[in-house]
Amino acid sequence: MTFGGPVKRASLISQVTDQLRDNIHSGRWAVGEKIPTETELSELTGTGRNTVREAVQALVHAGMLERRQGSGTYVIATSDVGGTLGKYFSAAHERDVTELRQALDVTAAALAARRRTPDDIKRLEELSEERRRRWTESDAEAAIAADIALHRAVVEASHNTVYLEFYDSLLPSIEQTVNRRVHTNGRGFHNEHSRLIAAVVEGDELGASQAARDLFTELLS
Repeated sequence: MTFGGPVKRASLISQVTDQLRDNIHSGRWAVGEKIPTETELSELTGTGRNTVREAVQALVHAGMLERRQGSGTYVIATSDVGGTLGKYFSAAHERDVTELRQALDVTAAALAARRRTPDDIKRLEELSEERRRRWTESDAEAAIAADIALHRAVVEASHNTVYLEFYDSLLPSIEQTVNRRVHTNGRGFHNEHSRLIAAVVEGDELGASQAARDLFTELLS
């Protein structure tokens, strides 16, 4: 694994922080993914655990990483700006965030139908099947993760990097909303999701945007 090489100069904490930030920004560690442990990061950077701990904490304060007790440290935003937005959205009213997400998802769905690549199509179909399988298995946590991953993949298929970064800043709030909704009514909206993915795969821009709009009409009803 290419990491960027051992750190050699003076301001170790800032240099390690920059290396961690670069790994996140480049997508090597994706949003929702757990980063290596402090011991592993120490080995990768050639620095001590205290230095690594301070660097990680700097990105926790920036809103890019989140420590989860007993689980590890996870990426929650791809930039400091995304982290700041994420903190703002986490305190916002749930309906307001859902309506904002609706506007983004509808436009992104149309763009995805226009710009999706063969790799995007393959990933969307795999994630759609994974989502349905997790719901069938009644594994709520995995089903929620699969649902979020599928919607993010649609935004990613739009090939609009600003949309994707903005969407990533919404993910913690989206996860809370989906989690609450699943445990309240347990509905999977499978037909609506199938229509959305089918339209994107077929390159049907109007169909994709309408499917996304219909899905959120259900969610907001």
